[in-house]
Amino acid sequence: MSNHFSGGFKFPGDDARLDLTDVFAFVSPEDSTKTVLIIDVDPLMTAPAFHPDAIYRINVDNDGDAHADVAFTVVFSKPDDGMQTATAYLASGSEADQPEPAGEVIASATPVGFDGSALPVMAGPCRLFIGERSDPFFADAEGALHGYQFTGQDTFAGKNVLSIALEVPNETLGAHPAIGVWAEVSLRLDGGLVQMDRGGHPSLTLLNGNDVKLAARYNAGQPADDLKNFVGDWSRVLEEQGGYSPDEARAALLTVFPDILRYDRSMPAGYPNGRTLTDDVFDVRLSFLSGGKIGPDGVGPHTDLLPAFPFLGVPNP
Repeated sequence: MSNHFSGGFKFPGDDARLDLTDVFAFVSPEDSTKTVLIIDVDPLMTAPAFHPDAIYRINVDNDGDAHADVAFTVVFSKPDDGMQTATAYLASGSEADQPEPAGEVIASATPVGFDGSALPVMAGPCRLFIGERSDPFFADAEGALHGYQFTGQDTFAGKNVLSIALEVPNETLGAHPAIGVWAEVSLRLDGGLVQMDRGGHPSLTLLNGNDVKLAARYNAGQPADDLKNFVGDWSRVLEEQGGYSPDEARAALLTVFPDILRYDRSMPAGYPNGRTLTDDVFDVRLSFLSGGKIGPDGVGPHTDLLPAFPFLGVPNP
């Protein structure tokens, strides 16, 4: 699983609509002056639509301080007879580093696509696609859950997710080519806003194991606080599971902390420099967790990816 179960192998808040599965960042194959940012939620399409009381957010740090300098925020209407609409915001500067939707409304009343006929729309300077898509993540998750006895069967083949995809002019994200990307899903509860899930790097939540309290604390945190709050807990996991020494565990975590997907746009995209739709991140993470003891799962990228934006395959039946 990538982050397909983010709350201690449960959905955050026991609600799949709040479960962030993946974050992608790569150069647009159609225009090298633009960057594609994609987040997926709702693993296995357990729920039929986005949560109407949730805030879905893509953060971009362009000065290396682990705080958002640019933010894309999307909120949704209540589903009505299979229909749902979205409103998208683009914030920069101080407005980007706040949890509520802020900045310019770049798309409003945009229909969410729940079939293969949905098309992207223009949203300010960006192209935007929101809707159900074929899940691009690939892994033998069942084999991983059964002693790493891999069979080469892709658990996520033929499965769908809900996606928010943006194609953004590079200058909108900042002048320097090096950026950091992470996503958050928050929920309005009892008059307040509670962060339910977050992430940048793939599969890091596997370090939480079955510790539901640790997972909840992590999901509610901010990348700027990762070094202070989680190095101790996660170092112990690496020592126990991967045979790392304390110093080796800390050094390994410093390659992924803070939990922000770094992407230098002057270099080819490919995890850990950004993340493309065909990067085998599951093998990378299992090797990381095990200190190199676990080998490949034998599963490769999906073949239903599209050559044009949003690049994700159309929904599976």
